Amino acid sequence: MAIVFDPDGGYIVSEELARAVEVAVLLERPLLLKGEPGTGKTLLAVHLARSLGAPFERWQVKSTTKAVDGLYTYDAVRRLHDSRFGEGDVSDIRRYIELGPLSRAFRRPERTVVLIDEIDKADPEFPNDLLHELDTMSFTIVETGETIEAKQRPIVVITSNNEKELPDAFLRRCVFHWIAFPDRSLMEAIVRVHHPDVEARLLQAALDAFYGLRSEEGLRKPPSTSELIDWIAALRHAGAAPTDLARRGDLPFLGTLLKKEQDVETVRRAAGGRGGRW
Repeated sequence: MAIVFDPDGGYIVSEELARAVEVAVLLERPLLLKGEPGTGKTLLAVHLARSLGAPFERWQVKSTTKAVDGLYTYDAVRRLHDSRFGEGDVSDIRRYIELGPLSRAFRRPERTVVLIDEIDKADPEFPNDLLHELDTMSFTIVETGETIEAKQRPIVVITSNNEKELPDAFLRRCVFHWIAFPDRSLMEAIVRVHHPDVEARLLQAALDAFYGLRSEEGLRKPPSTSELIDWIAALRHAGAAPTDLARRGDLPFLGTLLKKEQDVETVRRAAGGRGGRW
C-alpha cells in the first residue's frame, strides 16, 4: 500500500519514514516512533490521517495514565452523586461509561488513525497492559459485560521520547522507526513549506546559526524544527538581515530558539571565548 503524503500540508516525510509507515500498515502492527523532541513524531500521525482521509484519535499519555483509560472510564463518583440526590437512572450503568480513543476507533465503520502519544511517560507496566487489546482489537467493559470488537483494525502510531525503556514483549509487536533529526537539505525543504518566499541569504544564515547552536556542547535543550520555523518568522517580521545572524552570542530573538536560561548562558560564554562568530 503506497501512502502519499501531501507536501503542501506542512509536513515532509523522509523515504525511510514513509517506508516504515507502509510496512506498519501492511503488517497491521503499531508503528513505534522514537526521536528527540521536535522531530515530528506526533505530526506524522496527524498528517497520516489527513493523507488517508481517515478519522483521527489522539490519546495523550501522562504519568497517571492507565491502559484502561484508552478503552473506557467508569464515573463511579457521578453515579454515587446521582444515587444520593435522585438525578437520573443509576441502574443504567452505561450512562456512566465513557469510551476512550481506542474504543471509539474500534466502533467506527471506517479505518481510524490512533495516536498514543508519549507512551514512555506512563508507568512501566502500561505498555504490557495494552498488549491484549492491540493484538485482539477487542475488550470487555467489566461493569456491563459488553464486548467491543474493532469493525476495522485501526492504524496505531505510538510515540516515545526515549525517557524510559519499553518492555521487550511490547517492542516485538511493533514496527520501530527512529526519526533522525533532519539534515540541512531536508530542513531547508521543511522551512520552505512554512516560509515559501523566505529570502535565500537569510535562510542560509539562519540555518548556519541554527546548526551552530545545535553543535554547541552542553546544551540541555538544543533548538528543534518548530523553534527554527518560529525564529525565522520572527526574523522576517523584524526585517533582520543575514549579517545580523553572524554572532552566536548576540543572535536576535535568541529566546525563540533556546528555552533554558542555562543554555543561553552556555552559548554566550562560548561566544565570548571564540570571538563570537559562526
